[in-house]
Amino acid sequence: MTKYAMAVDLNRCQGCRACTEACKIENGTAEGVYWMHVFRLEDGDYPNTTQSYLPRPCQHCDNAPCVKVCPVGARFKREDGIVLTDADRCIGCRYCELACPYGVNYFNWQKPENAFFSYLIDWEDPDIQAATHGNIPPYRNPALDELYGEEQRRTAGGSHAKGVMEKCTFCVQRTENGRLPACVETCPVDALWFGDIEDPSSPISEYLGQQNNTWHLLEEAGTEPSVVYVGGTPPTPALTEIERPKARAGNDG
Repeated sequence: MTKYAMAVDLNRCQGCRACTEACKIENGTAEGVYWMHVFRLEDGDYPNTTQSYLPRPCQHCDNAPCVKVCPVGARFKREDGIVLTDADRCIGCRYCELACPYGVNYFNWQKPENAFFSYLIDWEDPDIQAATHGNIPPYRNPALDELYGEEQRRTAGGSHAKGVMEKCTFCVQRTENGRLPACVETCPVDALWFGDIEDPSSPISEYLGQQNNTWHLLEEAGTEPSVVYVGGTPPTPALTEIERPKARAGNDG
């Protein structure tokens, strides 16, 4: 049976955040929402300091606490290991956000049409159209409105409606069609790997089989993450003690 997983090679990551940008473009997330967040970590005392980077997507846990607390079954784990949110079923109680030790959940504070700074700009202005050639950002990926999985649920992408939760989906709209998640496909230094970890001949299985320093984020939480880190050491202090960027609340629009 297919079991999707991601590997993050900290020895290769340069902190360019191309993965972050690719994720936002592919999944249509609002300003201030980063499903793939890259932490910059510093160690030592000035002037003897070192700097490293730690990409942090949703960990797609086998023992996902967010799934357990959802009162309406909107947050669920598929047989292939991907943890998703049904945007049509979510009631916005935010229990999943409280239960997750990784800080990967975001709440949609605004209507989708008000969730981007672009609505403040007059895109029909002739001077602006001369530069954009008639294109109006943000681009809306039509694949995000399709239904996925055996149950055919609306689980891809973000900014579907005001008042619902969202997070990394391992780009389900791509993986179901045999493509890599946008962050993995975009990484210029091959720091991200993705695939069926149950298949010993898959690229990710062969890659991990060659590594001798692997670990999971917050292993003590017992969540059994599907994201494996290669190289480096677990960050201190834990990411639960580091303030993550908050989504821009703005107004209720």
